[in-house]
Amino acid sequence: MKEEIYTDKASETDETANDENLTFGQEAEGQEAPEDNLTAGESAEKDDFQLLQEKYDDLNDKYLRLHAEFDNFRKRTMKEKADIIRSGGERVLADIISLVDDFERAQTSLHRSEDKKSILEGIDLIYGKFVGFLTQHGVKEIEAIGQSFDPEKFEAVTTVPVQDTEQSGKVIDCIQKGYSLNDKIIRFPKVIVGE
Repeated sequence: MKEEIYTDKASETDETANDENLTFGQEAEGQEAPEDNLTAGESAEKDDFQLLQEKYDDLNDKYLRLHAEFDNFRKRTMKEKADIIRSGGERVLADIISLVDDFERAQTSLHRSEDKKSILEGIDLIYGKFVGFLTQHGVKEIEAIGQSFDPEKFEAVTTVPVQDTEQSGKVIDCIQKGYSLNDKIIRFPKVIVGE
């Protein structure tokens, strides 16, 4: 009887071993092993990771290119600004050279000539030409006398008492003319205000 028990137990262990073998090796019957399911999932994850990595690399490359382009644009703009500042007054200065020539001729005439009338006419012509030059470049004289005093437009040097009440708070005299360039005041007129 003891022999039968041992043989039954031995046959049971053989059957369980065969069941385990079938569980791990059921590929022969068309069923996939769990290991293959893991590798399929892992390969899908790898594909997703690779796609995301490519997208990241593409976006990073675009960012680096855009950053470099912006840096080049900034440097180019700064260089252009520096060139404009350095040579911005070139046109104005080239136009003013002819006025310097006129002043030199007037100076020579002052030393040689004894005719005051012709010298005054020459100086008046140069003055007219210079005022025309300023007007051509957008510089205008600010009208002051008779205007109501505005501290944003005029610089009051002093105030004087006036007999006429209508002149109170108005500009009576202009000590130094003021000028504007394209509606921006570049020199405030120095005025005397009635009080």
